[in-house]
Amino acid sequence: MRLINHVAFLLRTFLSVVMRPVDLLNISVDRLTLFELLGRLRFGGIVFTPNVDHLIKLQKDQDFYQAYQIADYRVCDSQILLYAAQFLGVPIPEKISGSDLFPAFYQYYKNDSTIKIFLLGAKAGVAEQAKRKINLKMGRPIVVDTYAPSFGFENNLEECQKIVCLIQKSGATVLAIGVGAPKQEKWIAQYKDQLETIKIFLAIGATIDFEAGQVGRSPRWMSEVGLEWLYRICCEPKRLWKRYIVDDLPFFWLILKQWSKLYRNPWAAKTSCKIHSKRSLIRNV
Repeated sequence: MRLINHVAFLLRTFLSVVMRPVDLLNISVDRLTLFELLGRLRFGGIVFTPNVDHLIKLQKDQDFYQAYQIADYRVCDSQILLYAAQFLGVPIPEKISGSDLFPAFYQYYKNDSTIKIFLLGAKAGVAEQAKRKINLKMGRPIVVDTYAPSFGFENNLEECQKIVCLIQKSGATVLAIGVGAPKQEKWIAQYKDQLETIKIFLAIGATIDFEAGQVGRSPRWMSEVGLEWLYRICCEPKRLWKRYIVDDLPFFWLILKQWSKLYRNPWAAKTSCKIHSKRSLIRNV
């Protein structure tokens, strides 16, 4: 019996070390597989999917940083982040992009009648098209309603309250919001407490466009070697070239500073311990 208890203690200790989140600059990223994350979401939670662009914005935008603190799960949405974590000696098991997470989520909960999804994002008609395709695949109305917000909606209190009312009336228990970072994360942080029926929040970026078939995803091989950014630049050069080639380039220098123990979180002194408490509780379920 003593031997069994000792082995169990060693196993728990090993798992606690292996599963400990990875610190990448000023946020921690969970070391979870997609399957593990899907199982944990049965208990609810807020999921953000950090990538290189998020990490750069988190150095400059304090409101974005504060919004990030409410996430119960932060899963890696970038092969470049996987390489960075490996370079720092704390590898992440796999990349979980929003566009992989969302279809896996509704497939996983296909037969769970308590899972009802509201899609918020994309242009007029696109989310409705995604809704029809998903419901047809699932054989039930798992997506219960959608809304295409206007440009700059996040600054329109009247429209935001309208969205809250639509979500509440829909009976949805899951909100999948795809309006881009940092809008989607900030919107969740600001309005989550008004959405009493929502148990799961998924920030999924361009995924609604993918689900509707409006935008094609990069070839899998490009995603697996960390070249998805190049594919996206080729598809939308005017919109994305500056983000990937200019704005995000300092990421590599910052990771080198972290490796050298010279990096400092610009918002460390203003982080609330209270905000972290829920994340710690849910992640340990």
